[in-house]
Amino acid sequence: MKKDRVKKAFLEQLRKIPIIAVSCEKIGVSRNSVYKWRNKDPSFKEEMDTALLEGEALINDMSESQLLSLIQEKNWSAISFWLRHRNPKFRERVEVTATVQSAQEELNPEQEEIVRRALRLAALIQHDKSNKQSGDVVPGHSDGDVKGS
Repeated sequence: MKKDRVKKAFLEQLRKIPIIAVSCEKIGVSRNSVYKWRNKDPSFKEEMDTALLEGEALINDMSESQLLSLIQEKNWSAISFWLRHRNPKFRERVEVTATVQSAQEELNPEQEEIVRRALRLAALIQHDKSNKQSGDVVPGHSDGDVKGS
């Protein structure tokens, strides 16, 4: 089938250049088609993931090789890059100094009243639930309705 040949060619291209859009363009297939195949065919999805990993490994190897060549040519940027990323002594450091203050502000009278009412309501609700379980009725409340105070 033509579709199988196109899929195979796409995967080969992806191993060389692990960028889906570029591989699609080189083969002449739409990204939409590739993603449809990927969503419908679990084995294609697995092959595509593997091809991407292989392609990334190839690019990483080529990049390291180029970097080492530049280092041998005494390219300062390449030397600095290598040292910053491979040697802990040369890593960029950020020093942060800060003063942390834990400020506990006093509640104003209105806020204190809100907290008191909430605690009172929470206690009533808890009291009401425990009474319902035991079959008792809370005086002043019908069927567990809790009225605000």
